[in-house]
Amino acid sequence: MKPSAEHPTTLTSASFEDLVQEMIVRLGEDPHREGLQQTPQRVRKSLQFLTRGYTEDPEALLKGALFTVDYDEMVIVKDIEMFSLCEHHLLPFFGKVHVAYIPKGKVIGLSKVPRLIELFSRRLQIQERLTTQIAETIQKVIEPQGVAVVIEARHLCMMMRGVEKQHSSAVTSSMLGCFRNEQETRTEFLSLIRNRANGV
Repeated sequence: MKPSAEHPTTLTSASFEDLVQEMIVRLGEDPHREGLQQTPQRVRKSLQFLTRGYTEDPEALLKGALFTVDYDEMVIVKDIEMFSLCEHHLLPFFGKVHVAYIPKGKVIGLSKVPRLIELFSRRLQIQERLTTQIAETIQKVIEPQGVAVVIEARHLCMMMRGVEKQHSSAVTSSMLGCFRNEQETRTEFLSLIRNRANGV
């Protein structure tokens, strides 16, 4: 909020709760109404939780679980649930992430892939950036033959406002190394993530 004669409070002097209360007032509500009295505190705690990815180091996360292997076939972790906040409207978007890489002497612990996704998704995001951040971090840390990431997500900024299309989804991908350069490798990955368990 820009300082003004009417609203002299500055961002540096106002607490998070003050800013949320001001927003409630500007929306035409009474911040002292019973249901809203604790809302500023709840919003602060909620947003701190939903954006906690800023406090974590993605490269350190992966480097803490690197293993030397004699394996050079595709590793896929698919259908990883993802929840994030759109940086344009601060509304959620959510969906599934599919990650694959082909090792070149190193693999990462399987649990670190969902944790990496969680780390980047717990920031103010756009789906396109989130997709490339996941892929580029894996490529940088373990230097595999290639990395592929596909995200399928639904955005509340499209479902609740704007075009209000409740059944629309967005699909983004990032293909690095052999996944970008070799059609056969890319096709194999896309085929495998489309084949759901038990044929579903």
